[in-house]
Amino acid sequence: MKRKLLDTSKCAVMFLFVLILSLGNSNNSIAQTIAQISISGKVKDNKGNPVPGASISVKGTTQVVASDANGNFKISAQKGQSLVISFIGYVTNTVLVANDTQLSIVLAEDKDKNLQDVIVVGYGTQKRSDVTGSIVSVPKARLSQLPVTNVLQSIEGAVAGVNVSTTSSVPGSQPNALIRGQNSITANAGPYVVVDGVPLTKTGGSLNDINPNDIASVEVLKDASATAIYGTNGSNGVILITTKRGTTGKPVIRYSGYAGIDDIAHILQPGSGVDYVQKYADMLKQTGQVQQRPVPNIGELPAYNAGTTTDWVKEATQQGVIQDHNVSISGGSQDVKYFISGDYLNQKGVIKGYDFKRIGLRSNLDVNVTSFLTIGTSLFLTSNNFDGGRANLLLATAMSPYGQEYNANGTYAIYPMSPEQLYTNPLLGLKTTQIRRTTNINGNGYAEVKFPGALTGLKFRLNAGYTYFPEKRASYIGRLANDLNGTASSFNASTNSYTVENILTYSKDIKKHHFDFTALYSAQERQYSSTTAGAVGFINDELGMNNMGAGATQTSGSNRDRYGLNSQMGRLFYSYDSKYLLTLTARRDGSSVFGANTTKYGVFPSAAIGWNIINEDFMKSAKVFNNLKLRLSYGKTGNEAVDVYRTITTEGSLRSPFNGISTIGVAPNNLGNTSLQWETTKTANIGLDFGILNNRINGSIEAYQNKTSGLLLNRALPIITGYSRVLENIGKTTNKGLEITLNTQNIAGKDFRWETMFVFATNKNKITDLYGDGKDDLGNRWFIGKPIRVVYDYQMTGVWQTGEDVSKQDPTAKPGSLKFADLTSDGKITADDRTILGQIDPKWTGGLTNTFHYKNINLSIFIQTAQGMTRNNPDLSYGDETGRRNTPAEIGYWTPENMSQTRPALSYNNTLGYGYASDASYTRIKDVTLSYVFAQSVLDKLHLGGLTVYASGRNLHTFTKWVGWDPEQTTYSRGSGDGNANQQAFAADWTNNYPLTRTFVLGLNVSLR
Repeated sequence: MKRKLLDTSKCAVMFLFVLILSLGNSNNSIAQTIAQISISGKVKDNKGNPVPGASISVKGTTQVVASDANGNFKISAQKGQSLVISFIGYVTNTVLVANDTQLSIVLAEDKDKNLQDVIVVGYGTQKRSDVTGSIVSVPKARLSQLPVTNVLQSIEGAVAGVNVSTTSSVPGSQPNALIRGQNSITANAGPYVVVDGVPLTKTGGSLNDINPNDIASVEVLKDASATAIYGTNGSNGVILITTKRGTTGKPVIRYSGYAGIDDIAHILQPGSGVDYVQKYADMLKQTGQVQQRPVPNIGELPAYNAGTTTDWVKEATQQGVIQDHNVSISGGSQDVKYFISGDYLNQKGVIKGYDFKRIGLRSNLDVNVTSFLTIGTSLFLTSNNFDGGRANLLLATAMSPYGQEYNANGTYAIYPMSPEQLYTNPLLGLKTTQIRRTTNINGNGYAEVKFPGALTGLKFRLNAGYTYFPEKRASYIGRLANDLNGTASSFNASTNSYTVENILTYSKDIKKHHFDFTALYSAQERQYSSTTAGAVGFINDELGMNNMGAGATQTSGSNRDRYGLNSQMGRLFYSYDSKYLLTLTARRDGSSVFGANTTKYGVFPSAAIGWNIINEDFMKSAKVFNNLKLRLSYGKTGNEAVDVYRTITTEGSLRSPFNGISTIGVAPNNLGNTSLQWETTKTANIGLDFGILNNRINGSIEAYQNKTSGLLLNRALPIITGYSRVLENIGKTTNKGLEITLNTQNIAGKDFRWETMFVFATNKNKITDLYGDGKDDLGNRWFIGKPIRVVYDYQMTGVWQTGEDVSKQDPTAKPGSLKFADLTSDGKITADDRTILGQIDPKWTGGLTNTFHYKNINLSIFIQTAQGMTRNNPDLSYGDETGRRNTPAEIGYWTPENMSQTRPALSYNNTLGYGYASDASYTRIKDVTLSYVFAQSVLDKLHLGGLTVYASGRNLHTFTKWVGWDPEQTTYSRGSGDGNANQQAFAADWTNNYPLTRTFVLGLNVSLR
């Protein structure tokens, strides 16, 4: 694979070199000196406001400049030539060069600007009116006006069909994104991310490495026509990110910064001292025990007798603080354009020890070497730092208010509720040493050749990208953190990724016929390696992880793998008279993850048609419509859905005593399947784009259906084979939905404007086959004909009360036990009484944004909703720990006096493992931003190009029936999750619970002249 990649690179470079020489010799001509006129001017809109960044070019030449922040420009031209002035969203203006050297250019707003906008599609750009697939551009206002640390936070709730969920608010964590629901059962369902034409996914990095301030546009590709061009990588949708680049004109320096505070959006407050004492008394009464003291543990008596309590949540949390500072400089000449930026983000979390620092640098360069050759680079470096020991929120909520926080010598008490040892001090993590760091070093370059003469319209582009992604994690836990031996660990990993793409495009117009052809040959490779080391048994805590050789017992390990992908692609776009549109795409991918019994290659075709109804003659009289287009598409995409080496039978090492000596041996690990193939998804999509009343009302309606086959599932095997399971292509699912996007200009006055954006999406998936036998998989909670992710549990109908007859329904129940429906009518509650209570993913999502403008004041209010979700609630279930820990005040418990029908008695141990399924639907005031844009007269006095100040709030209030921290957040119960949480920044572990935060910031955007 590596040799193929290098051969591809050499051939492309040699071809490019020969091409440059041949074209250079053919263009040697003597330029004639003709008198040039120096022309100055200003570009304004029809309200007299300056239009910065407008393009002013001399028609028929390559000479072009851009207007500055005040709309001013200077350019040289010959008398009789024409100046072409253009800017996105305005009608292009053409001015003949005469004797007047001082021009005032007025650009009229383009009522059909949405149709003429050029948007990014896979391996190129297209006019929005020519798009046949389902491609959505994220509103520019969401990208430029929201103070976020990850661009997915800007997309959340703002794009129909894209479900972005924030399951953890750990500083520096990335939200989860799902485009058009879930097609696969076990494979990764996240979208494929491409930045400036080069993949970010599968390189080790994430969107957390991309500074939101550097992003110019984001497009989301949703249907097969749009995503098939990415083949196996496009099965879950594609997010295309384009970063900012330089423009012609003098350097423009911009500063964007904000600072603010975080706090917990909703605190699930533990019971007070009085509540805790009463709960203990009630628990002893319900369990028939004799109360000997007012509190459960002797260690709590001193504080109880003194009448002092500790607010453990307050002790474990703090005022969160966030600040971000970004400086950029951009500009350039006609032939060289640049964009350089630097960013510093510092976030102190609301839980002690949760800190995040990010430093980012970016340099984008475009150079017109000749009239036919353009080269450029996109370079960035991002350093992420998550260092520091952390407090444990779950333990803080469990602590007795009479627990002892400190020892007499000022150190943290290990067991605040001594002699209770189930719960340790939630602040012990602060006494550990933790290092968590990643760096993303990314270098992308391109060279583009435009062929002249008879080959006009033909372009060749070479893209090359390299990513180096090192990770470092290290930990030391010593005596002060309840490890009497001292434990050190270290983890170092690196990912090296290469991408080379050869892209040939050809564009041709023949009368009313327009053709665009794109061909691609690409190669990708990723190499990953890691080493681990550990030591236990240090005589003291002085050196810790810095001298692991001092540990009495030492361990080590290493890992390495390689992944490769070769691809070929062809795409043809045809348009007749801008009315009838056709797009045909086919991509062939070969992946190294598949076994020896397959070709390793898959072909993924798609076709789409579009009809611009608005351009038909019979629509000319329909003045109410500005846009009306129908789109249809059908195609196939693939998903590798398997990690490297899973098709190979492997064995793992283990230690076993032999003749009194510890000996290393091997044991079966993975049974490979060399016949594994792609998961294949066939997608149909229909869409209608519309615009009426001068586009004051515009939007789109789309419906889709996905059918996925060949799902990779583990088939159970008899253990006598030495293996418990083997992966096979055996499952099937379907997935369908409806999406609506509506934009309206409610009021469009001179001083006051009101705009609304509404998005709505519904999604329904179901499993249609599992193992080919028509049977459900109860162990994994997979049911044929039901959604992929469901809650399967007992149906709670209330709580058994004193005097009720339990004999005919649940003979083992007692007063205060949860009451469940006997669905089998056999007079007892068994596993057969479990049923599907709901689906985990939302049935529908929506977003509503209202933006108000009054002169220079702007107010944006965004409300997000997700409905139809059911989730198990760990904050309602403590099992047999209920009497040993504090519990939330708002949850309560059953007593004979209150006769609760929602909460069990303190004596109830939940032996059935009921998960307390709850309605997780919510509506949230997601963000509100108030900004003021300073007038040009003020800017002139301050000698500034632009100045905006704003105040913004995020996660302001949530409307929900959920009882707990937050319905969207994932909360882990004690002892669950990943055991290596102390080393991982975002580990899915009970030691890493982090609630939703509410943020308030003040920000400033300023540009210098």
